[in-house]
Amino acid sequence: MADTARVDSWLWAIRVYKTRSAATTSCRAGHVRLNGDKVKAAQHVHIGDELRVRIAGFDRILIVRQLLVKRVGAPVAALAYEDRTPEREPQAALGLRDRGAGRPTKRERRDIDKLRGRGYEDDGIFHG
Repeated sequence: MADTARVDSWLWAIRVYKTRSAATTSCRAGHVRLNGDKVKAAQHVHIGDELRVRIAGFDRILIVRQLLVKRVGAPVAALAYEDRTPEREPQAALGLRDRGAGRPTKRERRDIDKLRGRGYEDDGIFHG
């Protein structure tokens, strides 16, 4: 077993990224930090190193426990790192329409207008 592994290869092997090229691109973009410093894809990780990986706007904090250079199954990959990512607070839904639902219907538009305090008054004239 090797005593070092490339950052991009290790992140791909533990299934943080689907492809090694995606891991490399993320390193180039500055989304991966090794012990607090931005890294290049070819930089080596050692056991005990801390990696901060920015995914979807949030940082995952991973401690290297085992070095892998080949992609392995999820149960084995989970043993190769310690996840110290803090829990995120659940975010409330903002009343958004489902993606791909299309334009609102006339009834939905009227309901939206009522919620926003706009709409037709008793005189039948739109007050927006």
